[in-house]
Amino acid sequence: MSLSKNQLKLITSLGQKKYRTKHQLFIAEGIKVVNELLNSTLCLHRLFCTEDLNFDVPRDQVQIISEAELKRISSLKTPNKILGVFEIPEPSLIDTSQLILALDAINDPGNLGTIIRLCDWFGIEHLLCSKDTVDAYNQKVVQASMGSLTRVNLHYVDLNESLKNLNVPIYCTQMNGENIYSSELSEKGVLVMGNEANGISDAILQLADRKIAIPQFGDVQKTESLNVATATAVCLSEFKRKS
Repeated sequence: MSLSKNQLKLITSLGQKKYRTKHQLFIAEGIKVVNELLNSTLCLHRLFCTEDLNFDVPRDQVQIISEAELKRISSLKTPNKILGVFEIPEPSLIDTSQLILALDAINDPGNLGTIIRLCDWFGIEHLLCSKDTVDAYNQKVVQASMGSLTRVNLHYVDLNESLKNLNVPIYCTQMNGENIYSSELSEKGVLVMGNEANGISDAILQLADRKIAIPQFGDVQKTESLNVATATAVCLSEFKRKS
């Protein structure tokens, strides 16, 4: 069955955040990523495939289209047989009995996708994102997260207000903070990571119970900072090691 004009209009509109928010839908592409989402608790809206891939999906939710049509709706340079449209899930209640990760104005989709994968790897169930953090349902984030998006609860919040109300220790990363390797770290709390260029905002820093840093060991001290996703990996590893 060919794509209808309404389907084409809807799918292409989902490349923009305002329409993802309006329709509460997002796009995933490629067999591996789509299969991960299908095997999760996410609700499928519709699958568009260039061939019958025998997924365990109701037939009325699968539409076979041509390769030319897939190219029209794909954001990939080389589309890979399948595009899925899924419903954006409702956020769950935040569990403050465990470590929570918070992001203050992360801009790069690749960084956010990697951080979501890190949350999945280190067992971080809740990820708080400031409202000016890149949208997690941006197609680049969905592809970079490689299915981990289905196993991490995402919350877009007024980060300042949320941190005030959680009543748990707040750890902010800062270049001149205390050495994370010699710091006492609790099993629960919020670890805050900041913007790629500017770090954590002053308003959020004022809420910190502790300011921590990853020390630099290189003899030639020319590297200004670590990539935020790399720094997140190091920090989560240390929190989990000590807990």
